[in-house]
Amino acid sequence: MFSVIVVPDNCGGPDGQFRLEPGETLRFGRVATTGTSRTTLTIPHPGISRAAGEITATGAFWTVTNLSRRQTYVIENPEGAGEHIKVAPGRAEAPVPFEFSRMVLPAGGDLLGFDVWAPRHDYLEGPDIGGEATALPFPLDRGKKYFLVLAALCEPRLRGDPYAPLPTVEQLIERLRPQWPAANRAAVYWNIDYLAVKLRLKPPPEEAGAAGSGQRLNGKKEALVSLALRFDLVREEQLSVLEGQL
Repeated sequence: MFSVIVVPDNCGGPDGQFRLEPGETLRFGRVATTGTSRTTLTIPHPGISRAAGEITATGAFWTVTNLSRRQTYVIENPEGAGEHIKVAPGRAEAPVPFEFSRMVLPAGGDLLGFDVWAPRHDYLEGPDIGGEATALPFPLDRGKKYFLVLAALCEPRLRGDPYAPLPTVEQLIERLRPQWPAANRAAVYWNIDYLAVKLRLKPPPEEAGAAGSGQRLNGKKEALVSLALRFDLVREEQLSVLEGQL
């Protein structure tokens, strides 16, 4: 499984993302790298260094190297209530511990950046800490907001009606608001998209050819709920997370 997904701003879909396997490196900067096999995320702004930095996928986390001589970069945890780390100029291979990250680059009077996802979770098998790490087929952290969204999606069918219609985005927002007061349409859409990536869902043919975003979202929600219920990724007793109980 890929260990890091880099999502540029204004990314229109999976084709615009960079997916890194362990050991692979992505350079980011003002101009594309030429004359080498290195892949580059281009940020065309005069305030960004030509070669600003590098991201390296390292199993279940990633590191960043700041190639700038003057600028400190900030990596924010969008779910961390202000939690962030700083990467000083010239710092090499600083480890980033967040599953969701926002890389923030100062560029003159602007703050630019991109998102980095680390959806892979590795666990040791059994009590022997010397054992091989196992990548879970469906690595879900039940303390994350995406699990809240998945639980709310599954709730109507887990409450006893296997053919209940799935909640609309507006209904999801209302259901999530007690535990997530800042929930809004954009955040719910983002978490549904992230779940689809994390659970490695492939869009069905009718979704891939659908013209409307509503059709694509409904197909994605249906696929997520079907997979979650089939493999018990969300069980009825776990709906307690919607009441604030882990």
